[in-house]
Amino acid sequence: MPTFLPSNKHELHHLRAPIPKNASPRVLEAKNHVVAMMGEFVGTTLFILFCLGGTHVAQLPALSITSSSEGAINTSSLFYISLSFGLSLAVNVWIFFRVSGGLFNPAVSLGMVLGGALPPLRGLLLTVSQVLGGLAGSAIADALVPGKLNAGCALGGGTSIVQGLFIEVFMTALLMLTIFFLAAEKNKATPMAPLGIGMALFIAEIFSVYYTGGALNPARAFGPAVVTHTFPGYHWIYWVGPGLGALMATGFYKLLKWLEYETVLQADDGQSYEDGEGPDPEARDGEAARVESTDKPRAQQPSEAVYDLQSAARINSRLERIEVLLGQVLEAQAAQAARAM
Repeated sequence: MPTFLPSNKHELHHLRAPIPKNASPRVLEAKNHVVAMMGEFVGTTLFILFCLGGTHVAQLPALSITSSSEGAINTSSLFYISLSFGLSLAVNVWIFFRVSGGLFNPAVSLGMVLGGALPPLRGLLLTVSQVLGGLAGSAIADALVPGKLNAGCALGGGTSIVQGLFIEVFMTALLMLTIFFLAAEKNKATPMAPLGIGMALFIAEIFSVYYTGGALNPARAFGPAVVTHTFPGYHWIYWVGPGLGALMATGFYKLLKWLEYETVLQADDGQSYEDGEGPDPEARDGEAARVESTDKPRAQQPSEAVYDLQSAARINSRLERIEVLLGQVLEAQAAQAARAM
């Protein structure tokens, strides 16, 4: 199958900024923070821009003199809005997944921090970038569409504040769980994670967009509110609701991890083997396990810094495996020397 992408990653070496050989770990860490913040800012800007643009277009029939009877639910518009959100998230996550993790949501950043997949400092920096990206995307959308941007979040259909709050909680929890199981844990489904995450947002929007505007994201609610100078008294639910949803999803996820849910099905497709790890290396077609060279440590990529749920556990596991293999080698050498004598 022909492809226009480079077959060798080194073919793009001329596009990379040179890193000094004597660069300190702090310099490299700061560089990764900057790259991740840039990715989240641009990604959130694009995500919000396309979401709000689609929402504004879907709202136009309601402002037209040819619209349907007042008070009628326009399911086509709701579907259009939901599809705009789902596709926009899927595409932009696919673009920025390897740059910053493709979070685009302060509530998701909170969940990743609580779940141990994101360092607190990185989570704070990404949250700032996401809020700024939401403002930038909203401002661009408002400047591009004729008239006033009509894409803010508001309660509808007689929804009470408490109902709106819990709708935001449960819909955000669904999105957060999808991110944990498809993206935060490396498995065979991870390459398709952006599609699954976009579908999760689409389903959540189908339910929530009529009742709350389907924020599920403080940056999505805050940006249009600032640009249009429209802050309802219940605006706080678009911050508290997603935050509680992320907290609830994280608690459930960590409970399943504590119960070792991976052992329930024992299916190969569901195993979260990381970095090419699989079952017992000695059981692989009778071949002896081989230890990779560690003479030249590889620099941690931004996406790896984001999705790293159990880095310490993985390192300890690898060290123990190396010790076992070295012990076997030494025993074999000692036995060979004894026979030679």
